[in-house]
Amino acid sequence: MARIALTGGIASGKSFVADQLREHGAIIIDSDVLAREVVEPGTPGLAAIVERFGPEILTKKGTLDRPKLGSIIFSDDDARADLNAIVHPLVRERSMELEAEAPEGAIVVHVIPLLVETGLDKNFEEIIVVDVPRKVQVKRLMHRNDLSMEEARKRVRAQATRVERRAVATHVIDNDQDPASTVRQVEKLWAKLSG
Repeated sequence: MARIALTGGIASGKSFVADQLREHGAIIIDSDVLAREVVEPGTPGLAAIVERFGPEILTKKGTLDRPKLGSIIFSDDDARADLNAIVHPLVRERSMELEAEAPEGAIVVHVIPLLVETGLDKNFEEIIVVDVPRKVQVKRLMHRNDLSMEEARKRVRAQATRVERRAVATHVIDNDQDPASTVRQVEKLWAKLSG
C-alpha cells in the first residue's frame, strides 16, 4: 500500500479535499483531529502542555484554551517548537495505529498540515498538496477565525511557503477556484490513486 499524505497551508481547503476523497472511499487519518484527541482532559498530552505552559492554559472546564495557546505559539517560535515536541509524537503514534487497522487494499490518506515543516514528507510515496495563493489564505483565515489581517498573516508566515510545499508534491489540487473545480480535480486524482 502506497503511503499517501495530504497537506497544504492553513485555510487552503485541506478538509474539503479530504472530505471529497473520503466520499470516494479513502480512509482519512486527520492529524488535526488526532491533535485534539491526544490533548483531551486526562491525557498525558494535556498534562505535558500544562507542565510547559502553566495551568492558565486551561479553560474553567479543564480543557485546553486553544485561542490562548494560539496567541502564545504564533508569537513565540520556541513555544511553538515546545508544543510541537509534545503533540507531534503522540499524533504520529496514533496515526500509525489507525493505519495498521485499515483493511487490506484500502487507500489511506494522512492529512498532515505541517508535513513539510516536520520533515515527514520523506515518509510518503505520494503527496497531495492543496494550494492557494497566500492572500487567499489570509482572507479565509480572517473570516474563518475572526482574526485581524496581521494575526492571519502571522499564522500563514509560521508555516512552510507554497514553493516549499509544491517542491514535495506528487499531486497539486488548485483550490483557488470554485468548489466544482476542486471536485473535478479530486475525481481525476482519485482515478489515479485507485487505478
